Amino acid sequence: MTRDEEFEELRPLLFSIAYRILGSVGEAEDAVQETWLRHDASPTRPTSTKAFLSAVVTRISIDVLRSARVRREEYVGPWFPEPLLTDPYQDPERSAELADSLSVAALLLLERLSPLERAVFVLREVFGFGFPEVAAAVGRSEAACRQLAVRARRHMDAGRPRFEADRREREELAGRFFDAFREGDVDGVRELLAADVQLIGDAGGKAPQWAARFVGAEEVARVLAALVPPFVRIGGVVEPRQVNGEPGAVFRDRDGKVVNTWALDVLDGRVQTIRTVINPDKLGHVGPVADAWAVLRETTAAGVRCSPDTGGTTDPPA
Repeated sequence: MTRDEEFEELRPLLFSIAYRILGSVGEAEDAVQETWLRHDASPTRPTSTKAFLSAVVTRISIDVLRSARVRREEYVGPWFPEPLLTDPYQDPERSAELADSLSVAALLLLERLSPLERAVFVLREVFGFGFPEVAAAVGRSEAACRQLAVRARRHMDAGRPRFEADRREREELAGRFFDAFREGDVDGVRELLAADVQLIGDAGGKAPQWAARFVGAEEVARVLAALVPPFVRIGGVVEPRQVNGEPGAVFRDRDGKVVNTWALDVLDGRVQTIRTVINPDKLGHVGPVADAWAVLRETTAAGVRCSPDTGGTTDPPA
């Protein structure tokens, strides 16, 4: 196998490692590309190409994450990871760990860890690397990496819900939710929402945002039921999709361009959180991005308004 072929075979793994460390599709792709450049420039071939490339992409990702954290502290409004519709790396033996670590909730928990803790957790707990490989990747002793892993696991476990929904149940509930949502069925939407459900949007100050956060089943149900009719009237489409391994949807304008993405947290038979990303900088990898401001102007020009009881306006779903 040539060096190029070895790298391409491992590219899905390298991207998946980088994405979980960085929470950014673009930065993960850049980290993988930089890994290739370093691999191609190396005069010798490593004993284990997988271990070598995994270590390189991890070190690059740690460096990128350290600088990215400064930018995230200055981010306008809530920050969410860039939505990922498909994880390129598949491993049947670790499918549960891979799926759990991809969710928006898990990636937000990872944000609480230091860059080293995050890298160690991803390599060890998600991808099952041995401590010798982890230590070589992060440049720490095995003993230090074991301590980092313990701390990271403790933080992650503390933030996770005690009980998790069955994947099939989540999909079934999400299907009912989006059916009621598209029909503008307030009662149908409300009965699927947790009492303290949250609707949170990430616009990054670069797209219309009617609110950073709605809380409570009554308020969220009214807002959601009011969104779809005006959006559909201007040709918008709600396309149910897996987003970060969770039930979700991609909102598209009449030309098929991406307005935003939604991801649902489902637990105990109810939707607990709806996280939306409308920041155009985070959507380019999903497809051509719509001008959300133009969608808003078109909706307003058409005279479309939300139902009076919402007290809202016709901003596109954010």
